[in-house]
Amino acid sequence: MTALRHDASTRPLAEALRTARPRPTGPVAGVWLAALAVTVAGWIAVAARGGDFLTVTNAVTILQNCVALGLVAVGQSVVVLSGSLDLSVAYLISLGTLVAAETMESGSVLVAVVAVLALCAAVGLANGLIVTGLKVNAFIATLGTAFILRGWIEDNYTGPAGKVPASFQHLGYDRIGPVPVSLFLLLAITAALWLTTRRTRLGHHMYATGGDEHAARLSGVRTRRTVVTAHLLCSLCAGAAALFLAARLGAGAPWAGTEARYDLESIAAVVLGGTALAGGRGGVAGTLGGVLVLAVLDSVFNQLSVDPFFKNVVRGVVIIAAVALYARGRRTPQERTA
Repeated sequence: MTALRHDASTRPLAEALRTARPRPTGPVAGVWLAALAVTVAGWIAVAARGGDFLTVTNAVTILQNCVALGLVAVGQSVVVLSGSLDLSVAYLISLGTLVAAETMESGSVLVAVVAVLALCAAVGLANGLIVTGLKVNAFIATLGTAFILRGWIEDNYTGPAGKVPASFQHLGYDRIGPVPVSLFLLLAITAALWLTTRRTRLGHHMYATGGDEHAARLSGVRTRRTVVTAHLLCSLCAGAAALFLAARLGAGAPWAGTEARYDLESIAAVVLGGTALAGGRGGVAGTLGGVLVLAVLDSVFNQLSVDPFFKNVVRGVVIIAAVALYARGRRTPQERTA
């Protein structure tokens, strides 16, 4: 009887994991092929206008633009996989740059890094506890956190603050050949999160919780702890992005995260990468491809001097088309013929 009960309790988790795990040849391969297609199309479009798209300078710019968004987006992927969402990352990045620059100006770089990561961990923990403990919808909970952070920033800062030492600015500007040093930071964090989500018990629990939270809970998964951990990791990634942007700017900026709209941009990259907003499907590898697509599109638009309104229209169409294709690919044969 005990064996039967054990089998019945573990079946929902097995089913959730089976349906949640993405196929390596699915959206991940598709988004990287899309990035290649966008690059080729951009090269043709720019060449037709007499420009030169495939240059070392332009490649370096694209890679550098991938870093900040990539750091935020891979963190957003983890929280979305778990069936949640984080809209506070943009203001958290802004506050993180200010804390980093002010601390570096009056203290040491190490203290500043620890302070920023501690701040981000506290915000991520708060988001997770509000979502799981108070049962507030993740959209509302993290939006409320964003407003709190915005209020603090607007009440205490009117412009750039602090100063980042030249030694730390190497993170934002140094290169190894044509490859920015900061790209290795992005790749390291992405690899760590990929291993976490695909090779650890925590990662399996994230997929199970996002795929079917009720079934995961019945199977013994501590879903609350999983969601809180996902929010914690997401905020720490935002902290890494804040440190990178502080190195690039040389100071803290109240608009560092909001001007680039890292909250919505990170979600767009996650969706482009094939991660389902409902949770349980996708991964950070696809998200990185989505980041590259957005970065290449921005570079093409800038070289063609495209109107900002038209930029956003094209980006919106690309995102909608990608989601529609993913949704169609996941439909069963019966649904397709219905």
